[in-house]
Amino acid sequence: MLYIQGFVFNFASENTYVIYNQNKNAWLIDPGNSNDQETKAIKNFIREKELNIEKIVLTHAHIDHILGLQWASDTFKVPVFMHKEDKEVLDMFQISGMRFGMELEHIHADIRYIDENDELELDGEKFKIYHVPGHSPGSVVYHHEKQNFMISGDVLFEGSIGRTDLFKGNYEQLIEGIRTKLFILDPETKVFSGHGNPTSIGFEKAYNPFFR
Repeated sequence: MLYIQGFVFNFASENTYVIYNQNKNAWLIDPGNSNDQETKAIKNFIREKELNIEKIVLTHAHIDHILGLQWASDTFKVPVFMHKEDKEVLDMFQISGMRFGMELEHIHADIRYIDENDELELDGEKFKIYHVPGHSPGSVVYHHEKQNFMISGDVLFEGSIGRTDLFKGNYEQLIEGIRTKLFILDPETKVFSGHGNPTSIGFEKAYNPFFR
């Protein structure tokens, strides 16, 4: 059985997630903590639950999803998993920070690249990986079929989709990826997005204005 705890962090109200099991093994997904208070919140949760963070997992490398990445890498000393097509986005971390008035250092971490045909496991619980570019070139969705949920990053939101006016964004590519890779799944599949409330595949197919 997997459990999901969400945190809302930074200037963009970004959703950071911790996924964990009864063995107290866990993943940290999209660490967006940007100040001491936010870092304390996630540290306290991990300590209180006595969790062992085994992986840091990124849906994509936009600044709001990785503001806590260096802290997480230094603290937990585990690999960071992301799609190789977002390496260029990750390398722009300092430049992106300047746009928001932030002085940031280049991220140094143990980066491991994943692709659509790969699977990640948490104590035998398998997650399928869907590469759905358009918001960023390396955006991925992590789908746990057994418990019928996905972590969608900024691909799909409640009633919306990810922005496509950013670096290497592509509206048609994003729409096509959602239609052909996500909307073919069980309508009951719960969607934990990178911003906003959870939703479901069935709800978005029926009511998301981008697909009417």
